[in-house]
Amino acid sequence: MNGPGLFTAHVPGTSVVHRMPLWLKLVGVLVVGATPWFAQSVWPLAVTTVVLVGVVLAARLPARRLVRSMRGLLPVLVVLLAFQWWSRDLAYAVRVVLGIVNAFVAAGILTATTPVTDLLDGVVRAARPLRRVVDPEVVALTLGVVVRSVPWVAGSFSSVRESARARGLDRNPRAVVVPTVVHVVAFARSTGEALAARGLTDPADDDAPGPDGPGASSRSAG
Repeated sequence: MNGPGLFTAHVPGTSVVHRMPLWLKLVGVLVVGATPWFAQSVWPLAVTTVVLVGVVLAARLPARRLVRSMRGLLPVLVVLLAFQWWSRDLAYAVRVVLGIVNAFVAAGILTATTPVTDLLDGVVRAARPLRRVVDPEVVALTLGVVVRSVPWVAGSFSSVRESARARGLDRNPRAVVVPTVVHVVAFARSTGEALAARGLTDPADDDAPGPDGPGASSRSAG
């Protein structure tokens, strides 16, 4: 993928952030995400931003990853800042934007400093108390597909855009959107076929009617 960001892949390391247990990182992400709901001014959010920058430095994450991650979010932040400033006031608009930035960076730190296998294992452990409602393995599989798909789709869009730019068609939305959609559909089909080949898409149904009608398996067994 051209221009990797915080969410694209795990960054191996031995820093204190990498060695933190998963539950502590998750608690940190939740605290950062909840801060805007309790902050009455910009300062708590600004302090949180400084702390997150310090965590990025402590984890020795490449600065270019943080910059590239924020670059894609910047247009949305600008529009949101302008709208909140117009509808409320500047202080409130800054609080909203800082809250989003902090949550985004905190989640990026989590994914960049934690191997995907550890994340999936954590999801399975968290879902075990709900095994009567959901299958923990299916939940982990779903999350794994999402984690794999998001950077792939972003990389496909980047590659198509670069190709269109080389042909002088970067300002033509059709030249970028159509090939990207074709790639995404092909990726989705290949992923679905791979899951089906492993029997992970349709649960086995022992009572399903066979070619000789319902209960044929039971009669043959008898």
